[in-house]
Amino acid sequence: MKILMVLTSHDRLGDTGQKTGFWLEEFTAPYFILQDAGATVTLASPLGGQPPLDPKSDTPDAQTDSTRRFKADPGAQKALASTVRLSTVLPDEFDAVFYPGGHGPLWDLAEDPRSIALIQALSAAGKPVAAVCHAPGVFRHVKNPDGTPLVKGKQVTGFTNTEEAAAGLTKIVPFLVEDALKTNGGLYSKGPDWSSYVRTDGTLITGQNPASSIEAAQVLIRLLLHPAGNAA
Repeated sequence: MKILMVLTSHDRLGDTGQKTGFWLEEFTAPYFILQDAGATVTLASPLGGQPPLDPKSDTPDAQTDSTRRFKADPGAQKALASTVRLSTVLPDEFDAVFYPGGHGPLWDLAEDPRSIALIQALSAAGKPVAAVCHAPGVFRHVKNPDGTPLVKGKQVTGFTNTEEAAAGLTKIVPFLVEDALKTNGGLYSKGPDWSSYVRTDGTLITGQNPASSIEAAQVLIRLLLHPAGNAA
């Protein structure tokens, strides 16, 4: 199994003067789950190199087993520091793609034509596409081969409006993930705020929040290993 993980290169939280980027646990948990399942994981970002880390995701109270494992793994740290440029990625070389969240993707990956083309290519080829938390926002402009939105008529989830309000960033982000999914015809649903909630529809996998990253990665592995056994 060859799996691509695409991380943001955006590090500015609007005009607040604060930093943003990818959310650490949403990267580390899937990264190790996929690796432990025997997958070869390639990391990519729009600019290549070290993607920006949201500092709020690296505070003492945000640490998890996977973040601690990452900090003790020089190989994983080296891989993160040397992501390949998204423009060099060939979709045919991968069996699936996973997008970790953090607020950064709302600014760059949601609008990046290379990311949009990548998702469209993999989805059209029947390959799994997974995104967690804010990362389902990257589907905002992604289309099916017939020109309809990728998420139209599909069971999806993503960071809720109430979770964004609790983070105090409703007026800062360029768009709300929940609203964008609904606007594009997604059959949006959600679980309790900050609890794991994952939806699978065909080869599309979405997770609601950071707590959903483990389950989303596990679903992706099951889908790759047993594609015929996964229904919408």
